[in-house]
Amino acid sequence: MLNLGKKKISIDLIKQVAGLVMKNTGGIVNTIPVTFDTSAGDLRKAQVYVDKKYFPDYSKVENLLAQLVENMNQRLDKVFDNEILKLSADIHYNLVNIHPFGDGNGRTSRLMMNYIQMYHNEPLIKIFTEDRAEYIEALNKTEELEDISIFREFICSQQIKFYKAEIKKFKSKDKGFGLMF
Repeated sequence: MLNLGKKKISIDLIKQVAGLVMKNTGGIVNTIPVTFDTSAGDLRKAQVYVDKKYFPDYSKVENLLAQLVENMNQRLDKVFDNEILKLSADIHYNLVNIHPFGDGNGRTSRLMMNYIQMYHNEPLIKIFTEDRAEYIEALNKTEELEDISIFREFICSQQIKFYKAEIKKFKSKDKGFGLMF
């Protein structure tokens, strides 16, 4: 079992999370240069693309992850209030765009986003299934316009949607309840 506690982000932590994400569905991937195991959280050793989007060459992944981890850790203990949500969105956006794993990149990115939320004792962020198209659009627009605020605003809107749903549930939790004798 992975004991996260409250520790700084590391490449090993990200790989552990990815391994847990893919534990039951991942497996060995054979490429011409090398073999890697998605169920163990191994970094990919092959070029990947989704639709028309190509992700960084696998030879650059470890260096990009190191840069991301350094940036996140420099900010991790200095953020407060709204900056926490921005940091959470930033790790998600950047990690999913590095696309370091053969599979499970979106799930791992969302979990790392929520790791930052937990690190700061903030509510977890839910990305609603029905908003998947908007999520993909926010990722693409952010890259196209090179403006991280687009993705940050999407994450913020998801958090607001979650809060509203929770308030609605709370307000209606006792309606229609009565003791019966």
